[in-house]
Amino acid sequence: MKLVPRIPSIVNVLQTKCAINVKKCLMHGSPSCAQQNQKKTNTTVDPEDVYRHGQLTKDWWDEQGVLKGLHSLNLIRIPFVRDGLVQCSLDERDPTPLKDKKILDVGCGGGILSEGLAKLGASVTGIDAGKDLIELATEHSKNNPKLANNLPSYFCTTVEEHSQERKDYYDAVVASEVIEHVYNKEIFVKACVETLKPGGKIFVTTPNRSRITQILGIYVAEYVLNIIPRGTHQYDKFMTSPELTFLLERNNCHVELTYGMIYYPFSNRWELSKSQLLAFATQAEKLK
Repeated sequence: MKLVPRIPSIVNVLQTKCAINVKKCLMHGSPSCAQQNQKKTNTTVDPEDVYRHGQLTKDWWDEQGVLKGLHSLNLIRIPFVRDGLVQCSLDERDPTPLKDKKILDVGCGGGILSEGLAKLGASVTGIDAGKDLIELATEHSKNNPKLANNLPSYFCTTVEEHSQERKDYYDAVVASEVIEHVYNKEIFVKACVETLKPGGKIFVTTPNRSRITQILGIYVAEYVLNIIPRGTHQYDKFMTSPELTFLLERNNCHVELTYGMIYYPFSNRWELSKSQLLAFATQAEKLK
């Protein structure tokens, strides 16, 4: 997959789109808030966040709507997962290379990623704390003719509850654009890893916690360009790549690689990058 070393030109928006009130942006939170937040709760679920996402059910499958960036993200996150699980050259590639893989999609929402992985043959289980989104995902997959012989299974539950039922079960766990929405990240990572077989892989994509992400990813994206629904992200829930690596290693995983990710909103396009300043994708293996 092609890596690009540049930072997106959207930075120019700060100078040309409007005069931004940076102080307002910086009030969204701080790293210490995140640490305190995690210490005070024994759950991964933020009820307010679940409610906000539940309000998007009518727009979830509109590929040109408010979640179009989530749809276009499939173009890099699905190959990222596929290539982490299957070693093969382009000319040898099977249309269903994941047919023998059991994959857990944590925080699956309306099923955008789950369906993409199922199309490659994977046996996909999607879980989410939002009942309305699970119902949407179930209904949409049933009406997708490309999934007629390989429907994902969806459950309204949390990953900590699911991990009690399916320990050492999955070949892969994917948490894409999810960990930045949960409360206790330590519990979240621990539960994700518990569902993995020894030797299984975990894939995580998430915004990086940096001031430029706070300004571009929250204030500009949500309040200036309106390309993400307002209130989607809270800066105090963001984390850095080293923080994620620490949690994975503490839970018996070896981080194999981490890429940066860049989103170009005006062309609705994602690229993997050498820079992790804005967002990153991490792949790790559960040690045997």
